[in-house]
Amino acid sequence: MLSVTSLIQDDSMTNTSPSLFLFTPLITDAVAFAPSLEAACASGDITAVMLRLADADERTQINRIKTLAPVAQKFDAAVIVATEGETPVDIANLAARGGADGAHIPFDEEAILNIVLQLKGERSLGIGNLRSKDDAMRCGELGADYLLFGEPRRDGSLPAREMVLERARWWAEIFETPCAIFSPDIENIGEMAATGAEFLALGDAVWNHENGIPAAIEAVRKAVESTQAERG
Repeated sequence: MLSVTSLIQDDSMTNTSPSLFLFTPLITDAVAFAPSLEAACASGDITAVMLRLADADERTQINRIKTLAPVAQKFDAAVIVATEGETPVDIANLAARGGADGAHIPFDEEAILNIVLQLKGERSLGIGNLRSKDDAMRCGELGADYLLFGEPRRDGSLPAREMVLERARWWAEIFETPCAIFSPDIENIGEMAATGAEFLALGDAVWNHENGIPAAIEAVRKAVESTQAERG
């Protein structure tokens, strides 16, 4: 299994830029989405991919993961699974049976404790939907492999940008557990990179880019390089 934290550590040996963490659209048809995922991962710049799985039964979810995980993994991108919907799922089991490298869940202390035990350190666990700094610190104590700040809420709205930037800077400066910061666009990716977060997370800004997926990733790379150059 590819470990998110080990991939970051490997990158840090040769590259001081944050790693790119790509969030898929909500997946209903894995076969149809596979070419887009391959186009993104073929750039060589993607460290991790979050497969956002639409509501479905367990067998359907596992089949989606089995279809898409190898597409990203052949380019050495770690695959993290997240589910959305009302159907109860055992996400640790989905990750294991589907061949993913980890799972991502919203903050829930009891759920984190259970999933940490199920994953047994063999797969990565990411936590999002953090309501406070206390939530974030508790995740670190419970054994999360990374934290996510700024992702869209279930209704599609976004938390205030300044709060997201402040939280990511605070976490990156103090704690060893890696964090990701979600950017809804490419235009402002520089200020996200300047927080010191180990991951830059992007979604529709890449998939829906007017010039195509490779051009979007190239634009992100150039923006991050420019920020790094300005910071010296």
